[in-house]
Order: sequence, then structure tokens, then C-alpha cells
Amino acid sequence: MKMFLRLLLFPFAILYRGLTGFYHYSYDKGWKPSIEFDLPVISVGNITVGGTGKTPHIEYLIRLLKDKYSLATLSRGYKRKSKGFLMAGEQSSAKEMGDEPYQFYAKYGKEIHVAVGEERAMAIPAILNAVEDIQLVLLDDAFQHRKVKPGLNILLTDYKRPFYDDFLLPAGRLRERRDGAKRADMVIVSKCPDKLPEQERAQVSKKIQPYTQPDTPVYFTGLKYTTPCSLKEKDSGESFKNILLLTGIAHTERLVEDLQEQYTIVEHLKYRDHAEYTPSLLKSIRTKYQSLKEKLGDLVILTTEKDAVKLQDSSLDTFVSDLPFYYLPIEVYFLQNGEQFDARVLKYIEGERSKEA
Repeated sequence: MKMFLRLLLFPFAILYRGLTGFYHYSYDKGWKPSIEFDLPVISVGNITVGGTGKTPHIEYLIRLLKDKYSLATLSRGYKRKSKGFLMAGEQSSAKEMGDEPYQFYAKYGKEIHVAVGEERAMAIPAILNAVEDIQLVLLDDAFQHRKVKPGLNILLTDYKRPFYDDFLLPAGRLRERRDGAKRADMVIVSKCPDKLPEQERAQVSKKIQPYTQPDTPVYFTGLKYTTPCSLKEKDSGESFKNILLLTGIAHTERLVEDLQEQYTIVEHLKYRDHAEYTPSLLKSIRTKYQSLKEKLGDLVILTTEKDAVKLQDSSLDTFVSDLPFYYLPIEVYFLQNGEQFDARVLKYIEGERSKEA
């Protein structure tokens, strides 16, 4: 059935290939200009739709760089309720900034600057105008955005959904042709199993290399969930066993697999990616929780870090404050050569900064 549907959509994929191909060809040939800035600009993105782990990888870079440089993150702010350029501040919210940018601000807002703007070529000068000492910009999900030419382009591809096995929209999930990967300075295969054999890593790298520039390094990362945190309290919540799982993310398979090793998932309330938590939705979640709680006794609501930033909106306090909400912090780790990756990033930044001096 899946193959039949793909064949049915193939003519539309050809049309899409023509449109996106001309767009990228125009930039490759210089018919459309790409702006370069006089400071280090690092882009993290993908060529597929759906989650490849961009947010935790941006956060990895934030942790690597925040104590060394004055940096700003710039995101489009997908599905936010506002328009134009905005810098995050104390009065900001996930609705105004978007889920991921507000998560950056909630976690690192005292150490970095967080901005959103649909037009990145205009947003970067706006950041530099708003903050005098910015030394570095991290672009979130900007691999297809050709108006800005980053100095370091990091391409992510999901281990279970590699771009080299995929097809163009709408027959597949590719935003552009596979050889768009040639713009990448580094490729990261994300969401890998903890113990991925070296032989398999070599095979995956070999399948990636025909689409990249020669000698483009390929790295492999996994995701680890740390101790659950209470949404309102400071306790870690280590004592609970039964969970009502609440998610509004693109892919939940790995999360569910990991949780099942430690907890009993009584029920999974699975909503679409970037789901909006409204009072009416939270009322239904409350009803579900209370019904299950009566039967089980021991029960908490566990959600993702991405969902948690939306649930912390002050307008939802009435519906959230008296329920045992917990969230799972998530971090990226390298299966190997993490120090090499860090060194390449730092070498690029220092090289760019030496040009400015």
C-alpha cells in the first residue's frame, strides 16, 4: 500500500523537484545572492520534514559555546502567534516565540540571547543592532534558507530515516534532492542506538558520502533522557512508577521504548507535533488523569521538555498547577569523536574571529 501511494504521488514529486531544483540552482549559480556576515554563523538543519533532533543539537552547541562567546540563537519560530523579528525577554511565551526558541530561552536565557524572525537575512542585522557584543549566531533549521550563507553548515539525518533512502515530497519526506547535502560541512546521523556497531557506522557513512563534498566528516549521536523534573516543584520525581504519557512531538517511538524500560505507560495521549495546549484540552487531560488515578493510585503525567515549555504558560496555571506534571530533559551525546566535532566547531569560530581582528 505504501509503495502504491508513493507511485501515485510520484508525478507531484517530479513537479516539486523542478521547483526546488530551480530555487537551489539559482543560488548555486549566483543568480540569487546569499549574504555572508562578518561574524561566525553556524546553521543546524536537515533536508527532510519531521524531527531529526535539531533542538537538542542546538542546545549541545549552546552548552559548548556559551561560556566562551556572546551568542544568539535565531529560529523562524514555527507556529508562533506573532510575526516579524522578536528578541526573547521576561514577558515572552512559547506562543509568542514558538516552542523551540522559548525552550532555549527558558533554559539558557540568562547566558545567551534568543531571537526569532522569518527573514533570517534581516533578523541577523536586527540582532546585531539590538545586542552590541554578539560574537556568534546559531541558526536553527536553516539548511534550506539560502538567503544567508552560514560559515559552518551542519546537516542532521535521522538514523532510522536517512535522507539517502528517502524520496522528494510528497512521495517521500525530502525537502530537496539528496545532493543538497553537498552544502554540508558536517553531517550528523542523529537518534542512533546506544551501541551502534562500528561496521554499521562505516556502512552508513559510505551511503552518505556520494551526496556530500569529499572528506565531509560524518558523526553519530544518540539522545539520552535524564531524570524527570517536576513542572512546578523542585523534586525529581524518582519514586513514581505509573505514567500517563503526554506528547506533542513528531516521533515518539524511541521515547516510548526508553520509558517502558523504567515505567508503566498506563496510557499515551499523543497529539500532533507543535500541539497547542488549550484550556479545553487540558480539561480533558485532567478528566483522563482523574479517572486513571482512581483505579491506580500511583500516577503522574509525564511529558517532553518541548511540551513542558508550553504548559508553563501563565495562562494555563489554573489547569496545570494542581496536577502532577513531570517532564523529561533530553541531551545529545556522541557515540564517538565528540571531541573532534567540538574542535572543528571551535576552530571554525576562531578562524572567523581572527579575520575580524
